[in-house]
This record gives sequence, C-alpha cells and structure tokens, in this order.
Amino acid sequence: MRPSRNRSWGAPVLIEFIQRLAASLPGAAGWPGLLVGDIAQPRGGPMLTGHASHQLGIEADVWLTPMPDRRLTPTERDEISATNVVAANGLDIDPSVWRPEHRKLLEAAARSPGVARIFVNAAIKKALCREAGADRGWLRLIRPWWGHNYHFHVRLSCPAAQPDCQEQTAPGLGDGCGELGSWFTEEALHPKPGPPARPLRVSEMPAACAALVQPR
Repeated sequence: MRPSRNRSWGAPVLIEFIQRLAASLPGAAGWPGLLVGDIAQPRGGPMLTGHASHQLGIEADVWLTPMPDRRLTPTERDEISATNVVAANGLDIDPSVWRPEHRKLLEAAARSPGVARIFVNAAIKKALCREAGADRGWLRLIRPWWGHNYHFHVRLSCPAAQPDCQEQTAPGLGDGCGELGSWFTEEALHPKPGPPARPLRVSEMPAACAALVQPR
C-alpha cells in the first residue's frame, strides 16, 4: 500500500515471511490476503517522516483491512483508507468493525516462525486477551503500543546473514494481559507531545550506512 512512498523494500527473510503468511491465511484465519503498508526504504536507514523503526528491513506494517477480491490500482493503493478497529474513546475495540477473523489473523502472525514481536493498539491487545482460548502462549509476542489501531507492526528476529543487526530484549514471560491497566489511563490515552527528536547524524550510524552516502 502507498506505493508512492517507495517503502516496500525488505530483507529476503521478511519478504518470504509476508508471502508465506499471506498464503496461509485463507485456511488458517479466513482472511483473504494481506495489505502491506510500510516496510523500509530501498537501503533501509531512518526515514524522514513516520517511523523511528523500519530501518533494517525486518519490520512491516500490515493493515487490519481484508484484501479485496481484486487487485487494486496504484492510485487506489495510494488513496484507500485503512480500517480503524478501535473505539473512539480508545478503551476497547469497535464492535461494529472487529471480527473473529482479526484475532485469527494476529494469532497466525504471532505463531509464525521467526517473529520477535508484534505491536498493536492496547485496545486490540485487550480484545485478544478476552477472546483467546486456553492456549495463550502466542499472546506473549503481542505488545501494546500507541497508535496501531489501523495496522499491526511485525518485527522478525535478526537474520543470520545480518551480523550487524542487534536483537531487542525478548518480551517477558506470560501473556501480558495483566499489565494493560496503565495503557488506559488519561496520560496514556492522550499523551502530551514531546519535543521533536534530534536528527540522526551519519556519524552516529553504522559504517555501512556512512559508506552509502559518501561522494563517489
């Protein structure tokens, strides 16, 4: 989606993951396919707008909108709106939009090999905790984060072929459902904007990044 952004570039392991997940979903979740949002820029690295992550080619945003039964045109992919599944007050999912297939989609993604964590809105995590069955181990990888009411963000573990990639601290044990209360306070629901982040200098990036911007 949003092809004009040119953020559809990822490591082979991520592209293979997306293709494999999409192919499995009609049977596993009754979900017709994936609308994929931002992955990374052609050479990775920090984006000018929109993300602090998505730099390594191992992260992707997947829309919570089912794929239509036809191929969208580039113009449609640039202009169509994603589906907001969270209620206006932010306290829970919107029952007029949320479907069991959303839970099955996220469960299938979380159970996929190689997934390090998945970020969703806290209201979505709340719904998943409520709807999950007795086998709840997959919920450990579903983590609440601000926004993410139109899509979920999946991050894979570092590929063996990327020695400079550093793993994040693994999510804690348990399903995380007992830790959601702080996400529904006034401060969390309506955070005050902080100062703009300082631009990242090339000298602060890995040497491989600096090599890409050296004049030839």
